[in-house]
Amino acid sequence: MKALLFEILFQPFAWALSQATSNIRSIYLFKDVLKSDTTSLKTSGFNSVIIFGVGILANGDIMYYSNTPGSTDVLAASNGTYVGGAELAAKVQSFKTGTTGINRVEISMNSQHVKDLMANPGPGSSTPLYRNFAALKTAWGLDAVNNDDESLYDVGSTVTFARMLGQIGYKYTIAPYTNSAFWVSLLRQANSGLADPNLLIDRVYLQCYDGGAGNNPTSWAATLGLKVVPLVWVTNDSKPSYGTTVAQARTKFTSWNAAGGLAGGGYWNDYDIEKNRLSYSQYGGVLTSIFP
Repeated sequence: MKALLFEILFQPFAWALSQATSNIRSIYLFKDVLKSDTTSLKTSGFNSVIIFGVGILANGDIMYYSNTPGSTDVLAASNGTYVGGAELAAKVQSFKTGTTGINRVEISMNSQHVKDLMANPGPGSSTPLYRNFAALKTAWGLDAVNNDDESLYDVGSTVTFARMLGQIGYKYTIAPYTNSAFWVSLLRQANSGLADPNLLIDRVYLQCYDGGAGNNPTSWAATLGLKVVPLVWVTNDSKPSYGTTVAQARTKFTSWNAAGGLAGGGYWNDYDIEKNRLSYSQYGGVLTSIFP
């Protein structure tokens, strides 16, 4: 009853807020980007890619974890300098160059070490973490940092971190699957005083698979006060029961879009598309037909 009352009370606020970007067609990149099919990613209808596996170390260094057999983890930024190598930087930058529909590149990470680093040494522009994120943004041509927090849920430090990234020039996005109260608090505090469409947190990638399989995008949009981008998991051999075929994706996105509250749609993840020899163009085509 309390949850329903909360949703009713804040629904006018929710729909008053618009999303800076609509018709988002996103895909998470779990595979090592140096080994992924970049050409297909760029030409299959996606306009946003989110590189998964970027993490913060206790000293503020930034790592890129490959998540791919035969690949190695890479120290990407340290002591305010990009150290990840020219090949990796060129590959990430290439997503937005040449023949491509991609206009936004994000990195996704959890909240490990964020709370401690925001407490000491803090978010100042002279700190290692600030300087490392600035160096990585320049080297990779990044647009946003995606928060995939699934355990810490500390509002204060997350708001401070998001504001720090905003000062560097990043947008901040979220990928919830549960704990809506935390995400509501984060959105309101981080975006406080900022005028739409220049919100700091401008996208919600809502997990609608695995632990979030029962999520209703329209309800989440009303609760958060921001349109959402529901994510489904493509056909996979890791957790097959949560896999979604092309036909099933079309049915889900069509139904959710008709109900309202969507800013687009997306998938988890490229690794499974390539591993299982699925079609980028077919999955991407679902998104372009519904979110043109």
